[in-house]
Amino acid sequence: MKQNAAKKIAFLGLAASLSLLLSYVELLLPPVYAAVPGIKLGLPNIVILYLLYSLGLRYAAPVSLIRLCISSLLFGNAMTFAYSLAGALLSMLVMCILKKTGFLSEIGVSVAGGVSHNLGQILVAVLLLDTPQIAYYMIVLAITGTVSGIFIGLCGAYLIRRIPPRKLFIF
Repeated sequence: MKQNAAKKIAFLGLAASLSLLLSYVELLLPPVYAAVPGIKLGLPNIVILYLLYSLGLRYAAPVSLIRLCISSLLFGNAMTFAYSLAGALLSMLVMCILKKTGFLSEIGVSVAGGVSHNLGQILVAVLLLDTPQIAYYMIVLAITGTVSGIFIGLCGAYLIRRIPPRKLFIF
């Protein structure tokens, strides 16, 4: 029993490390949407989407939170953490609900997650900066979130089909 728990913890550590590595790679890449400041592709979400579909929320949520905390410490600040946390929580909630309905594919769930992540960040910005006009930026973020969500969804769907959970060393 202890060996199985150790394998699961080690797997979560590896998944969080891979997600963190993708965060760093994303920092090294030139801006995808150069004309729009603050937009990222969301490469770490490939790992999160895979975990959500292959192993469930019990694996996806802690990996997302661990990656968010460490990447904010290494590459950001307290404000980065606040924006990212709001986006990640709303995104995870929306993706879990949509996954359970079975109405959308992994790509559709990823798009909804990307757009809801941006919405969570905009809501925090409106609250912290007391500037409701920032909400107009959501139009641009919805478009970029959709495009990024499609890309992340395609990558995640590919992994979900190619690496079934039974091939992971934790089982």
